[in-house]
Amino acid sequence: MSLPYGVILAGGQATRMGGGDKGLREVAGRPLLAHVIDRLAPQVAGIVLNANGAPGRLAGFGLPVVADSLPGWPGPLAGVLAGLDWAAAQGAEAIVSVAADTPFFPPDLVLRLQQAAAPSGLALAATREGDRLWRHPTFGLWPVTLREDLRAALEGGLRKVVLWTDRHGAGLAEFGTEPFDPFFNINTPEDIVTAERLAGLA
Repeated sequence: MSLPYGVILAGGQATRMGGGDKGLREVAGRPLLAHVIDRLAPQVAGIVLNANGAPGRLAGFGLPVVADSLPGWPGPLAGVLAGLDWAAAQGAEAIVSVAADTPFFPPDLVLRLQQAAAPSGLALAATREGDRLWRHPTFGLWPVTLREDLRAALEGGLRKVVLWTDRHGAGLAEFGTEPFDPFFNINTPEDIVTAERLAGLA
């Protein structure tokens, strides 16, 4: 099973953090993006950042940066499409997307997504708490073969990730939530404090 490329979705506006780049906020003395890169790099063939605005502000991470190809901040699916277009140019068959504000995602995320992939090649990460299943649509395996279908859906106004992935019968890779939810994401300054504590457990 060949390694996909990794796409870090950092294209959001971070409104609950007061704007700016969440990925540049520090957790345990390092930028949040550095934690995400370190966790993703061993799992993929290479990494690209999806971010809008001036790419130079992210130059210190030494990674290529691709912006959304559609205007108006259309959401994470636009970042997935940008990553798919970039990966297609590298001759890749698939990408795995992760969120830039989620530093503790599983170290076997990519393998588990590949194992859970539907016939379409799609899979999303999920966690289960009791009888409740939570999908994490920014963490997924996306085949390059579906990029034109995704482009058409976005141009047609679709924004909700799971509406599109359900259409293609995406598989689910389920993860546990002990000792904490690995998909804990940082949205507020208070979440930074929580992440500092969790960094000692990850």
